[in-house]
Amino acid sequence: MKIRIVPCIILSLIFFIAETACQRQEQKVGKAKQINVVTTLFPLYDFTKNIAGDKVSVTLLLPPGVEAHSFEPKAGDMLRVNGADLFIFTGKSMEPWADGLLKGVDNKGFLVVDASTGITLMEEKEDHHDHGKIDPHLWLDFANAQKIVDNILAAMITRDPAGKNMYTQNAEAYKAKLVDLDRRYKETFLTCKKNIFIHGGHFAFNYLAKRYNLVYISAYPGSPDAEPTPKRLITLKKKMQENNIKYVYYEELIAPRVAEVLAKETGAILLKLHGAHNISKEEFEKGVSFLSLMEGNLKNLKAGLECQ
Repeated sequence: MKIRIVPCIILSLIFFIAETACQRQEQKVGKAKQINVVTTLFPLYDFTKNIAGDKVSVTLLLPPGVEAHSFEPKAGDMLRVNGADLFIFTGKSMEPWADGLLKGVDNKGFLVVDASTGITLMEEKEDHHDHGKIDPHLWLDFANAQKIVDNILAAMITRDPAGKNMYTQNAEAYKAKLVDLDRRYKETFLTCKKNIFIHGGHFAFNYLAKRYNLVYISAYPGSPDAEPTPKRLITLKKKMQENNIKYVYYEELIAPRVAEVLAKETGAILLKLHGAHNISKEEFEKGVSFLSLMEGNLKNLKAGLECQ
């Protein structure tokens, strides 16, 4: 009996050691494939999550509720970026603070992705805006949003070639949703009585207006912290009265003081237009998406432009 038992014990030990080694190897492989991505703005965060699925850890650098233009990175943000495999932003015009943040990164495997690559950027130009400054709100043209998805996809494949098929399938499925959204925007605006909308916020919807041949007038350029002059408010009031505009739009995360003044002066109704730079804490907890925010914009634009 002993002669039979010993070989069995030895054989069991061999299988146990082999199985344990395989499990450790699988754990190492699993850890190696876990990619950490830091994104600056909400659209980039949401696009990346849709492309990567559950395989990748995606972080939104902007704390929910913080306005993107006035964001100032802290030491903890530097640590998050330093520990990332990918850093995705939209360029210096939208995130001027990114350069300083990236200079402090000490990470040999770090890949920086400018999501605006290959996209023609517009200048801030309107009847009162002719500053020669780049308009950074490029994701509000859904054709640009698709190119951003492509840029993120290319970076994901570069960092994790083994996940190419999954990333590509996810990206194509998401782009199809953007195409459908774009189609519904176009079809809706063909039925409208008006093609002009007044925005009591900063100059953010230039890309959207151009794509759908709309006339867009905002209260002021640049940062949402700016304030329009009394002369500008008088001009906006006159525009609304001349065009019999019954709605005025305000932006997310900023107190709608200017829009409220215009509404009071003209009897107009307030509606929100979401630029999607960032979302509130409540929106983040509810799991809102870029697509759902744009659906909300379409609903409010449909009302404001008096579409069928």
